[in-house]
Amino acid sequence: MTDDPKTRPNRYDLGRVFNEVPELYDRVRPGYPDELFAELAAVTGMDDRSSVLEVGCGTGQATRSLAARGCSVTAVEPGVDMAALARHRIASFHNVEVETSTFEEWDDRGRRFDVLVAASSWHWVDPLIGWQRAHDVLYPGGWMALLGHVVVRRPGEPEVYAETADLHERFCPGNPDWGHPPLEEDVRGTDKGWGLVDDPGGLFGPTIVRWYPTVQWFDGDGFADLLRSQSLYRRLDRDVREPLLDAIAERIRTRMGDRASRRYLSVLRVGQRAECGEGPISELPAPA
Repeated sequence: MTDDPKTRPNRYDLGRVFNEVPELYDRVRPGYPDELFAELAAVTGMDDRSSVLEVGCGTGQATRSLAARGCSVTAVEPGVDMAALARHRIASFHNVEVETSTFEEWDDRGRRFDVLVAASSWHWVDPLIGWQRAHDVLYPGGWMALLGHVVVRRPGEPEVYAETADLHERFCPGNPDWGHPPLEEDVRGTDKGWGLVDDPGGLFGPTIVRWYPTVQWFDGDGFADLLRSQSLYRRLDRDVREPLLDAIAERIRTRMGDRASRRYLSVLRVGQRAECGEGPISELPAPA
């Protein structure tokens, strides 16, 4: 895989690769803690009278938690198979509609919402379109909420990347994306702004940030399946990806007792729609 900008996959196209493995994605990806949704409701005032737009609902993991709070949820998902699985997963709820589209091309039909939620998906949205659209589809006083997971490590605890760095370099040498996760305490210190996505300029007010620690445990084969669901690995050629993941699974079995953790800090970032940001986002001040 090359890092040449001319041949590197477009990051917005990469978001579609999850549509190749919807059942796997639904099975291995971490959900979000109940405390996160309770905090989201407390900050935004979201209740059973609220209308919620979810951007990039995937297989409906966050959608189910939103629907369980009684909100009216419109979920937008570009992957046809992902959207189909989401509809199946939330079939028992009558307050959710899943529409198949990218957010950039989605027909809002004049609808407006109290809260916009994007769970591990906003980085796939083109910021030159997405932030302004988010502002436009929210009612005055509405809220933008980004949910996500940051992979972290703890000092002295065995960690898969540390145990398999030589395998990653052997099968895919020179990949700049390989690397050890940051320390949990370092991540907790990054409690401002919208995280790693592009800044919205003046379209939204100051963010409220909350962290929620969580952990998943896997055997070797399970951890390999987790990696198969991630864009970093899905964009590898199959004849590179599968031998690499088989080798990682074997390393977990032989060196880690066939038990490996994946630690996360789940994060909630919430900001209120600003009434001053009515111009095109391209005209807003560039982020510092």
